[in-house]
Amino acid sequence: LWLQLSCSGEGSAPGGKQSRGGPHQPCPLPAPLLPVEEEPSWGPHRLALLVPFRERFEELLAFVPYMHRFLSKKRIRHHIFILNQVDHFRFNRASLINVGFLESGNDTDYIAMHDVDLLPLNEQLDYSFPEAGPFHVASPELHPLYHYKTYVGGILLLTKQHYEMCNGMSNRFWGWGREDDEFYRRIKGAGLQVRRPSGITTGYDTFQHLHDPAWRKRDQKRIAAQKQEQFKVDREGGLNNVRYRIESRTALSVAGAPCTVLNILLDCDTNETPWCTFG
Repeated sequence: LWLQLSCSGEGSAPGGKQSRGGPHQPCPLPAPLLPVEEEPSWGPHRLALLVPFRERFEELLAFVPYMHRFLSKKRIRHHIFILNQVDHFRFNRASLINVGFLESGNDTDYIAMHDVDLLPLNEQLDYSFPEAGPFHVASPELHPLYHYKTYVGGILLLTKQHYEMCNGMSNRFWGWGREDDEFYRRIKGAGLQVRRPSGITTGYDTFQHLHDPAWRKRDQKRIAAQKQEQFKVDREGGLNNVRYRIESRTALSVAGAPCTVLNILLDCDTNETPWCTFG
C-alpha cells in the first residue's frame, strides 16, 4: 500500500517516516496493460529483465509498469526481476546481476542488465534476442550521461550462453561505478563483439533518466585499495563464486504490471574486498 501511495505523497514510509525528496506529483492514470499473449507472433525467446535495486521505490513505481507496456507492445515475452539487496554491505550491482542470472530460471534464454532509473522513450529500440552478440541498448551516442566509446552500462542485452562465456560480472565492485568497464573487457576476452542501435535519431533524448542526484547521492567512496583495484580485470571471480542467500521471493503487481522481487543477502570476504563495508 505504501508503494502505491508514495507517488502521490499521501503515504508514509514504513515505520511512519515520510518519504524523502521533493514534493510528489499526482499519479497519472495508467494506460491499460497489454496482455502477454501466448501466440507465435511473440516469438520463441523469453527475456529476463534483471534490475539491481536498493531503496529506490519511487523509480520502481514508474519502471515496472512502463517496461511491461514497452516490451508487450514489441511482443517480447519477458519476466521482470527486481534484485533487492537487503544486507548491510555496500551496494554491489554486478553481484546482484549474477544472482539474478542464476535465479531467473530455465524458461528465459536471454537477459537485460537494466538500470531502474533509465526508461526507453523511442519504440524503435531493439530488445529482441541478441543472437549475434551483446547488444548495448543504451549506447554512448544515446545515453543522457555517459558517452565514452567503451561504455556498456545502463541497458545491455546478452544471451545466457554469452553471459556464461564471460563468467558473469566481477563480484569485487562494491559501491558505485566501474563494474561495467571491467565487464567490457570480459566481453572482449570472450571473443564477443558489442553491437549497438543504428538508425536512432533521437540522440540524448532517447531515454528518460529518473535519477535525482540532489537528494539521492551515489556511493562513490573509494576505501583502502579500492581505487587501484577498480582498474584491474578480475580473472578469477564472477558467476562461479558469487556468495549470496535468497531471503524471500515475492510475486508482485505494480499498477497491474507483474514482477518478481528477490530479497538478496550478499556475502563478502572482508579479507579479499575490505571495501565492501564503510568500516
